[in-house]
Amino acid sequence: MIDQRSRDGLLLARDRSGRAVRVANLHWEVRRQLLVETEQGLEPAALWLGEHGLPLSVARWKKMFAEANARCRAVGVALAVHAHMLRHSFAVITLEQLQRGHLAALGSLDPAQRGQYVRVFGDPLDWVRRRLGHRSVMTTQIYLHTLAELDMETRLALVPDDWTDAVVQPTEQARP
Repeated sequence: MIDQRSRDGLLLARDRSGRAVRVANLHWEVRRQLLVETEQGLEPAALWLGEHGLPLSVARWKKMFAEANARCRAVGVALAVHAHMLRHSFAVITLEQLQRGHLAALGSLDPAQRGQYVRVFGDPLDWVRRRLGHRSVMTTQIYLHTLAELDMETRLALVPDDWTDAVVQPTEQARP
C-alpha cells in the first residue's frame, strides 16, 4: 500500500515487514498491485485502469497503442505513438509551464528576492527530474532541446510566407 512521500517527493510504500520502500524501485508487476487508501476504501494506485478498474498489463498497453495507430492509419493520419510518449509529453509540457511561471515571477524581483524565490520553489528542471525518477538532472536536460525545437517551430509557423524583413539595411536607406 502506498503510504507517504519521501522528503524528495517520491512515493513510498510499505513492504510486508512494514519497511518503507520507494515505489520507483519496485518491479512493475509489484507496482500494479499497489493500493491507495481513500475515503471510499482501498483503490488501485495505478494511473491508467482498464474498464473493470484494474491496472492494465504491459502487453495490453502495447496492444492498445498499436490498435490506435492502426485506426489512425486507416483514416489517413500518419501518426505512430507509444506509451513512453505520454511520459515525454508530461515532461516537456510540465517543464515549459514551470519555466514560464518561474520567468514571469522572477522578472519582477530584485536579486535577493530571486534567490529567496529559488530557495523556496526550487528549479523547474530538478522538479521534473524528481517526478520522472531520473538520478541526474543531465538526463532530464534532454527535454530542453525539445523546448528549443518547439519554440523555433512555433516562431516559424507564425511567420507568413510573404514576409519580408522590415529592417532597413544601411545601404538601402533613402537619401535626403
